Amino acid sequence: MKHDIHTVKRAINGDVTAFGELLFLEEKMLYYKALSYVGKKEDALDAIQETSCKAFLSIGEVQNPEYFSTWLFRILIRECYKLLKKREQIIPYEENELLKRLDHKQDTEIESFHLNEALSKLNSSYQTSIILFYYHDLPIQEISEIMEKPVGTIKTYLRRAKKKLKIDLERSYKLNGKVT
Repeated sequence: MKHDIHTVKRAINGDVTAFGELLFLEEKMLYYKALSYVGKKEDALDAIQETSCKAFLSIGEVQNPEYFSTWLFRILIRECYKLLKKREQIIPYEENELLKRLDHKQDTEIESFHLNEALSKLNSSYQTSIILFYYHDLPIQEISEIMEKPVGTIKTYLRRAKKKLKIDLERSYKLNGKVT
């Protein structure tokens, strides 16, 4: 969402009213994004509350006012991830979109059920890295910050997860007679 740069600059300079206006404009986006991550209304509201608090405390760190929404969304992702990590769950995903991004060369008729099944066999670190990288288009550096792991570890997670997904999906399609 594009914000009035003047309002963002006022918030960066400590104007509480301006910050409130910005949060009000992002209210629906924050709620639906958080809900898509955590799955429960109460958890989504908790994540939004933490996001709002952290954003308020660190608004002075925003270097590019035009990217306020992106900055706020990154905080929300981290908070949702922390909440899910406490519950030892993974971030939900939309199978069809993830499938398209995983491998454009794959047959377009691959059923999302098979992908869902293959992803469910991955450990949570692999699942999360795949989802954040391919579905949410986050750079590896940002995934590293969110997951609190070194960049090299994230690259390893992605490589191993793709390899395991490929093996599991190929095996699944061979068993179901879909591979020629």
